[in-house]
Amino acid sequence: MKSVRRTAWEYLDKIIEHGGYASLLMRKGQEGFSREDTALLSEIVYGTLRYLSLLEYQWQDLVKRTPSKKTAILLDISCYQLLFLDRIPDYAVIDEAVEMVSRNEKGFVNAVLRRVAERGIHYASGEDEVRNLAINTSHPEWLIRMWKAHYGWENTQKLCAFDLEPAVVYGRINTLKTTRERLQNNPWIHFLNDLSFTCDGNLVRTEMFRQGEIVIQDMCSAEIPLLLDAEKGMRVLDACSAPGTKAQEIAMLMENEGEILAGDLYPERVKLIDELMKRTGTSIVQAKVMDVSVLQEEYISSFDRILLDVPCSGLGDLRHKPEIKLHVTPESLDELISLQGKILETNSLYLRSGGILVYSTCTLNRKENEGMIKQFLNAHEEYELLEEKTVFPFERNTDGFYAAKLRKK
Repeated sequence: MKSVRRTAWEYLDKIIEHGGYASLLMRKGQEGFSREDTALLSEIVYGTLRYLSLLEYQWQDLVKRTPSKKTAILLDISCYQLLFLDRIPDYAVIDEAVEMVSRNEKGFVNAVLRRVAERGIHYASGEDEVRNLAINTSHPEWLIRMWKAHYGWENTQKLCAFDLEPAVVYGRINTLKTTRERLQNNPWIHFLNDLSFTCDGNLVRTEMFRQGEIVIQDMCSAEIPLLLDAEKGMRVLDACSAPGTKAQEIAMLMENEGEILAGDLYPERVKLIDELMKRTGTSIVQAKVMDVSVLQEEYISSFDRILLDVPCSGLGDLRHKPEIKLHVTPESLDELISLQGKILETNSLYLRSGGILVYSTCTLNRKENEGMIKQFLNAHEEYELLEEKTVFPFERNTDGFYAAKLRKK
């Protein structure tokens, strides 16, 4: 029989040491577990990732030698259970951790975890406020310094605290297959606006999801396609489309009349777009493998609307994907900014005069957001900025995002 804690240990080793992604591992690894065990596995994996620096801080001053990386991860997992999960007795957490390590580490792990349990949680409280916040909310110091420079100290503290909260799952109606009136008959669905709602249960397990009447989409993400002002009969490009939720929404807003080209670099991701369109009864979306940073002559001045939801650092989505804090570096940000610039520059050539281009990210970084648009507008007098907004996650209990609405004169 599979062990929840051993599986969590294996997953976290893949994520922390080998660049894996929690959502992909969780999707593949639920077989053989009950619903209750799956929930515990998810809680341990995501909880450990959210609090990783703080968890390390709990035991690092108690050891005289640095343990192996894999043993360190086991200590982190165990500390999370000891300090944040009430339903698991301390002795059970410690005993199972001891059982999972080699004979020569059993005494070490047992002693460290017993001291952690006796002491209880403790927080960093030195003179360096950035270091304290980095440890206590488990964010990289460089990220805190960047946010402080971009958005101020108060917003930075709010962002870091909010990233530790469990993420809300939002649904979005697909009016090609159902109506709001029909969905509202379900007492466990709670609409927040015309499109988005929360649900008392697991949306993915519902017949409505399987039939394509609803899709899983963050409430703020669902607002981005609205900026396009797309109308029936238009030709639209969704250049960075996978998994296709925004393209499907655009098609819905166009009442499935017109043409939408949905691109992505990888064939397996294009397949996800096709699968979504089939499930949701969407017929006007053509999914295509394409490198959107490379100019395609045949597309020049041929689209009425363009959505560029560009690859980004994802710093507005740390509640859903806490491992981003481990994977993103200042160097990787520079690479992304270069790619974003190429995508914006190339795809801007595809818009017809009078058309609208929306540039969006799910990150909080002025260089990827406002800085990118300012640089583009300085080089392109034929474009004007109609609207620009940044949404912080703590403002509306959603993902953080940025969007700029541009018009070609």
